[in-house]
Amino acid sequence: MVKKTAIFAIILPAVLLFLCVPAEASSSFSDLVAASALLAEADTGQILFENNTNKRHPADALVKVMTLLLAAKAIEDGEVSEDDMVIMTQSAWHDISNRSATQNIRAGEEMTLLDLMYSAYVGGANEACNMIAEHIAGSVDAFVAMMNERAVAIGCGNTNFTNPHGQYNENQYTTGRDQFLIFRDATSMPLFSEISGAFRYTVPATNMSDLRRLTSTNSLLNQNSKYYFRHCTAGIASNTFEGGHSYVGLTETDGLSLIVVILGSDEIMQEDGSYDMRNLTEARRLSEWGYSQFAWRTVISTTDLIARAPILHGAGADFVILRPESEIKLLLDNDIPIDAFNKNITIYSIEEDEPLVAPIAAGDVLGEVSLTRNGIEYGPVLLVANTNIELHRFEFMRIQAKEILSSPAAKYVIWGLVIIIAGYIALIVRYNVLRRQRLNRINQAKRKLAEERRKAQDEEREYLDYVNSRNNRPPHRRR
Repeated sequence: MVKKTAIFAIILPAVLLFLCVPAEASSSFSDLVAASALLAEADTGQILFENNTNKRHPADALVKVMTLLLAAKAIEDGEVSEDDMVIMTQSAWHDISNRSATQNIRAGEEMTLLDLMYSAYVGGANEACNMIAEHIAGSVDAFVAMMNERAVAIGCGNTNFTNPHGQYNENQYTTGRDQFLIFRDATSMPLFSEISGAFRYTVPATNMSDLRRLTSTNSLLNQNSKYYFRHCTAGIASNTFEGGHSYVGLTETDGLSLIVVILGSDEIMQEDGSYDMRNLTEARRLSEWGYSQFAWRTVISTTDLIARAPILHGAGADFVILRPESEIKLLLDNDIPIDAFNKNITIYSIEEDEPLVAPIAAGDVLGEVSLTRNGIEYGPVLLVANTNIELHRFEFMRIQAKEILSSPAAKYVIWGLVIIIAGYIALIVRYNVLRRQRLNRINQAKRKLAEERRKAQDEEREYLDYVNSRNNRPPHRRR
């Protein structure tokens, strides 16, 4: 057995170095020392670098991420409280080996759930993990079932848990991609981030122990360590014979949050006889590369004038300019130019073959735009009118009238109106003719009557003159 162990110890570093060359790595990481590595943006999940991330690997102490995740969720959901006083049981020690990491929490010792969580994660206490499992699920087996259910729920397809602390079991494994998903899920909970970001923690004295001063194995958090990385905010390191040196952690700066996973790295002896823990140095180096190589860049801005849409009846304008309603911001390699993206523009009026008619108000949604590169689509975002376009009322009325008059129905109506108007005019003309004839007859009758009256008056005057002449004649004298 000793010989096999010695042989394995000699062969393991060589195997790790053989596996460390990433299949898709840039030249900056041709010498990356890890069986599996991944770098991803925490919020979007965008993978920036990966190598052998679907290869199964012993989960080791990284298991504690899931344990702490479920504990933090149980507290967040109100199922338990971080102030719960938990009494250590003997059963919590049943599968803990002599070489396992512990804080020697004895059966009967009382500790708050929060202190147990710090003891498990920062202090690496495997018995604390079992005690957390019992407190939350009632038993370790029930808790392990919860761990596996959660892993499946967040998309882990190559992870299996057999215990809550990470002590080696051939059936307990994970992958670089799955570990990223688990850690990303965990860091969405503030309590997990708080505990995972602590390098030191002091557990107050209990009924059976003096205070305990805990120190994390994540030296990227230690300002006094050569591994210190000022952007690191959370993480956990692991070191086992079976799985080598592994690490998962979160770094944050300038609005960019990165999760780095290193599985199966190594330790290298330095000239001064000290050892370089490559899981930590590689995690830092990969993160630094991410910050130097990638940045959030605005590829579509709300001030960009994207397209012109033709319009009808616009006052002084034949088109309206379109701009994006919202921006498209992408995490891009700095070597990628902005114009490397193809714009796919859709203007609804053109697409639907329906003319766009004024008036148009600034902000009206008139289309959409998306970007594509290497077969990947980003967006779409809506396109809106950049300015108001008023209606040209006279032109609108003229065109509407022309359209109405050019229709077949309108022609029938117009001819009908023409006939009606012509008939009406004819009636008026006839009426006027008849009226004039009637007036002529009346005038003739009036003239005739006046003539007759004059004749009568003349005759009457002649008669009176005759009578007067007779009356004025001298009397006839008889002889």
